[in-house]
Amino acid sequence: MTDAAVIAQSQAAQSTPGLLDRALRRITSVWRDMASSVARDEGDDIEAQMRACLEGRGGEVSARNRAAKLAETYLSLDADGQRQFLRTLAGFDADEAAITKAVARISEAREPADKAAAKSALRRVLEPPRQRLVTQFTTIPDGMKFLVELRNTLLGHTRTDPLLAAFEADLRGLLANWFDVGFLELRRIDWNSPAALLEKLVGYEAVHEITSWRDLKNRLDSDRRCYAFFHPRMPDEPLIFVEVALVRGLANSVQGLLDEDAPVQNPGEADAAIFYSISNCQRGLAGISFGNFLIKRVVSELSAEFPNLKTFATLSPIPGFCRWLDKKIGEEGATLLTEEEAPALLALMPAEDAAMALHALLARPSWVEDAAQRRVVEPVLTRLCARYLLAEGQGKRAADPVAHFHLSNGARVERINVGADVSPKGMKESASMMVNYLYAPDRIEANHEEYAGEGKRQASTVVRKLARGWV
Repeated sequence: MTDAAVIAQSQAAQSTPGLLDRALRRITSVWRDMASSVARDEGDDIEAQMRACLEGRGGEVSARNRAAKLAETYLSLDADGQRQFLRTLAGFDADEAAITKAVARISEAREPADKAAAKSALRRVLEPPRQRLVTQFTTIPDGMKFLVELRNTLLGHTRTDPLLAAFEADLRGLLANWFDVGFLELRRIDWNSPAALLEKLVGYEAVHEITSWRDLKNRLDSDRRCYAFFHPRMPDEPLIFVEVALVRGLANSVQGLLDEDAPVQNPGEADAAIFYSISNCQRGLAGISFGNFLIKRVVSELSAEFPNLKTFATLSPIPGFCRWLDKKIGEEGATLLTEEEAPALLALMPAEDAAMALHALLARPSWVEDAAQRRVVEPVLTRLCARYLLAEGQGKRAADPVAHFHLSNGARVERINVGADVSPKGMKESASMMVNYLYAPDRIEANHEEYAGEGKRQASTVVRKLARGWV
């Protein structure tokens, strides 16, 4: 996700422990109080509880109390019990006989009005009762958070259970409507935000771990910005957030941006806003994209606050690069390298061939600090990285998940930076490299259309020259 943890392969959000997180544990007592008013004669059988919810006896208050009892029952179950609960709920599917009858009515209708009425009837019977049941959870306190976490659990079963996969698809459609960007609120998070929210920020950060309160305070200082989307039914739960550094020029080191001892800059003198971390917070909303809207909204907010800002760009990881390079070394060997690169690499690291020499050098993180080794390795890495970003992938989609995220949002590959992330993770995943993706406000929509429609990946002249021969 990302960068975004919306990009699941590389930046999985560090969620609190599912449905048993502290927020839901606190609310269960409220649900229990509501459930206590449900008539005893309705019993504790889960399927019977679900049928009682669907029947809706007693009005809205009774319906909310039944939904609360059902939610509280779910939380009381172990993992196997919860899966059976979900299968029972998923079993409230559309009535096949009613569907067949409705389809026949469409075929038999002769007049336009009759046909329109028959189609409307078909749409009604196609809606499974489980959707109505799920919707009832939205009426109870923290019911929306409950459903988000419910889908998180469902996602763990979709590959092995077709019934739960169908239920998950229904719930995904509902959540996509309920979490439409038009309903979301953009809020800035700063050091004065509630402590509970700051604690969640630490837990949800998925790209560059927040190691201490001092680290967090540094990221929220006057020359930094953090923005998040919130839903009105989850006002204390960020859905996705972005961290921004206000600097001069394109940043080329994430360690530099995160340096707690670096002097605080005057944000009014900054000419660049660098998006260095985008994290999805709710695993149960996977596949429901907010990142593209978030970046555009933040660009607009920052432009209004700081008219001097001319550049909006990211400093993004390349999580798939080393994995791709290892595969290509196995498949292509020394043909990966040019006639000039091969002997220089072998002079540094004697090996079976130049590709294995490169592999051996990258296995020693110290190369990035050795001036002689870096002079040889850096141009090789940037050339191969340009190929990976601009030419590799499946169909129209870029191979790297972060690249796909930003290219699909309308950015272009502006610069590849060697030595930008020298953390163990950065060395392992991307051989220390990070990318500046540039968001030019007047080109975002056009770039998005060209990538989405034709698979065209925009890049600066310098990066495009590096990938010459492949693009």
